[in-house]
Amino acid sequence: MERLNVVISGFEPYEGVKDNPSHIVPQKLVADGLGEEKGTVDDDLLADVDFRITAVDLPVSFKQAWPRLKETLEAVQPDIVIATGLKTSARGILLERCANNIIDTVQLSDFDETIIPQTEVADEPQRKPIASNGPATFWTRLPLRAILNDFGSQGIASALSSDAGTFVCNSLFYNLMEWTSAQSKVLSGFVSLPIVNEQPHPQHGLPLNQQVEACRVVVRQTARYFLEPVSSSILID
Repeated sequence: MERLNVVISGFEPYEGVKDNPSHIVPQKLVADGLGEEKGTVDDDLLADVDFRITAVDLPVSFKQAWPRLKETLEAVQPDIVIATGLKTSARGILLERCANNIIDTVQLSDFDETIIPQTEVADEPQRKPIASNGPATFWTRLPLRAILNDFGSQGIASALSSDAGTFVCNSLFYNLMEWTSAQSKVLSGFVSLPIVNEQPHPQHGLPLNQQVEACRVVVRQTARYFLEPVSSSILID
């Protein structure tokens, strides 16, 4: 039996958001698994895979988020890492394509200011690289095409996003991908979740159970790509 270690991260609850899906969804994947026991995985490739899922809550902090995630990665030695965050303006699930080597706190919105401690923002230069000698961009290692196709078949609202902004989510994503680049076979990336909205809405948010299923899709499709990498799973026209 093949064993795959999966780490899925989210952010701790914070003021101004009643239900933070990036906090709730990883915990549900640990508690409820990927749905195999309910017969939702119909794939011979994954039939004999033993998934070990570890969830980690991170502080909304430039200084603390990555060290806490890195500590978990070093302890678990994962094959797959899915980092998640909340993007309140999103209609559906956003698959982030790349992480940029920049911290920019100049354009903080009122919402951002409520979730990022002002002492930390004050201590950060308004605009600086995350890694002074690092590349400008790291690209995701997730199989975006396969994930989007699966989302479409299940009616899960989703889209590609060019990047995860310039705040804590992007900083975490960049550090994760820099770490991943030194690993021989680890697949990782970042997924932005919308607000929890249990009432169908054409422009704002998704029900929690649909967000949980979306993250299951991300893990399953990434696992398939891990076991049998093919370009048609990852390339986006």
